Amino acid sequence: MAEKKSVYDESKIKTLSSLEHIRLRSGMYIGRLGDGSNPDDGIYILLKEIIDNSIDEFIMGFGKRIDITLEEDKIAVQDRGRGIPLGKIVECVSVINTGAKYNDDVFQFSVGLNGVGTKAVNALSSHFVVRSCRDGQFTMARFSKGTLLEEKKGKAPGEEDGTYFEFIPDTEIFGEYAFNKEFIEQRMWNYACLNKGLRLYFNKQKFESKRGLFDLLDGEVDGDALYEIGYYSAEKIEIAFTHTNNYGETHFSFVNGQYTSDGGTHLSAFREGVLKGVNEFYKKSYTGTDVREGLCGAIAIKVKDPVFESQTKNKLGNTDVRAWVVNEVKAGVVDYLHKNEEPAKKLEDKIVNNEKLRKELNAVKKEAKAAAKKISLNIPKLKDCKYHLSDGDKGSGSTIFITEGQSATGSMVSTRDVYLQAIYSLRGKPWNSQGKGRAAIYKNEELYNLMMALGIENDIDNLRYERIVIATDADNDGFHIRNLMLTFFLNYFEELVVAGHVFILETPLFRVRNKKETRYCYNEKERDKAMAEIRGHEVTRFKGLGEISPKEFGPFIGEDMRIVPVDIKTMKTVPETLEFYMGKNTPQRRDYIMENLI
Repeated sequence: MAEKKSVYDESKIKTLSSLEHIRLRSGMYIGRLGDGSNPDDGIYILLKEIIDNSIDEFIMGFGKRIDITLEEDKIAVQDRGRGIPLGKIVECVSVINTGAKYNDDVFQFSVGLNGVGTKAVNALSSHFVVRSCRDGQFTMARFSKGTLLEEKKGKAPGEEDGTYFEFIPDTEIFGEYAFNKEFIEQRMWNYACLNKGLRLYFNKQKFESKRGLFDLLDGEVDGDALYEIGYYSAEKIEIAFTHTNNYGETHFSFVNGQYTSDGGTHLSAFREGVLKGVNEFYKKSYTGTDVREGLCGAIAIKVKDPVFESQTKNKLGNTDVRAWVVNEVKAGVVDYLHKNEEPAKKLEDKIVNNEKLRKELNAVKKEAKAAAKKISLNIPKLKDCKYHLSDGDKGSGSTIFITEGQSATGSMVSTRDVYLQAIYSLRGKPWNSQGKGRAAIYKNEELYNLMMALGIENDIDNLRYERIVIATDADNDGFHIRNLMLTFFLNYFEELVVAGHVFILETPLFRVRNKKETRYCYNEKERDKAMAEIRGHEVTRFKGLGEISPKEFGPFIGEDMRIVPVDIKTMKTVPETLEFYMGKNTPQRRDYIMENLI
């Protein structure tokens, strides 16, 4: 009997409506789904898309207050802008490529330029309401999953102009989720700092900034700044900068109010402008490494036609902004240093000290590299993959797993994706780097090899993998190793964490199965549910990754992989947290461990 082949003809070609396409391919529009445990999860992107419209009104000079309320899973946003034109409300929230953002006379520096955002929120919400008020008249429309259910029009005497939205993210799309109020509060604070004079109220808590990016940076470094924060503002650009004693550089960059977590041309230009401004003021030719070591900076620019590398707008691609951003930043740095004699002296001392430390470090590097040549750059504990971040689209999603011991590594090696997944195997518990200078890395073979494997010896621009995933056993030793690795990254390469490159792998703790069904459970709640639903079951508790067979392990680093991002709310808490957990033993730490041991 001949094998039946699938027919590929005209009948197989489908045309989806724009809203059907958003629901089917939601990742194209909001990036990721998630359950609300990550600030970049889809439910927060939905909120961002709505608030961005209100921010655009403020930028154009309309409406200085935005109220946001969260009740369980329902979000409401009310602005005091001009209000969506009443005759176009339904089209503006449900028809792709409809909006005023294409009209430069109405919106010059808008974030939402593609006419997609509000429509995506509508399509991905089980309940969606929009109500616009203009000149004492209102129009209201209610939708579910993008489908119009009702529309009302009428008079609204005495009511302020503005637009009101409320929505409930659809569990069919997002599954079980929960809003984290801290993530929303951080977003509100960012909005406030990027829009001086705007007042945001989240559940009646007020967010307002008088000094813009100065306030944002001040909140991040809080007391760690070596000198008073430098600040400069012009029509299309705002910058703030200082130095701390931390390693590397930390940046916060924004375009038209959008946080660009992956930077882009404006951030590169900011870094170049700082270097040029410093060298012009001091009449020296310091290197970028010496000037920017310990730099903490923020930049926000307004661009008429921003080109982002994806719908989620994490990285700016406009090359035309480079020259004017470099010149503005340089002018801002020079102006600040001329007007502030004491900070100028402290900055010069910092640069000279950076130069001295770099030269001392170079001597240590030479010794380390001479030792490394003996084993060549075939790093013994690294099983590399084929594609890396530098390979462009091919390297997207490239991941390195940091594992403990050979047993866990064995399960991974045989099931990994050899094109995009690398494995670095630790020999056991790595060295505790808390409180040690950077030169110490070069004296520890294992951490030196890890640094070289990641490609981050000089800066994170040469990072070889998009994701660094710490994969340890779910026992006390595993947690200790995880803490030691996090200490390493936060101590020396904090910018990797800030940029969202470091993750922790979640692997199942239990297997519940009978002869017909096998279910893997990540916590006791999932285990109990599986035990109740699977008759005649047996339960296995996995203590280590090495206990999971390679055949079973595949999905846990494949399609079903669960990884938790390592997130730090503010940099200021890192030193004291690391010192408490990883520093010298103190009575307070001993008491804490004894109380929380179970």
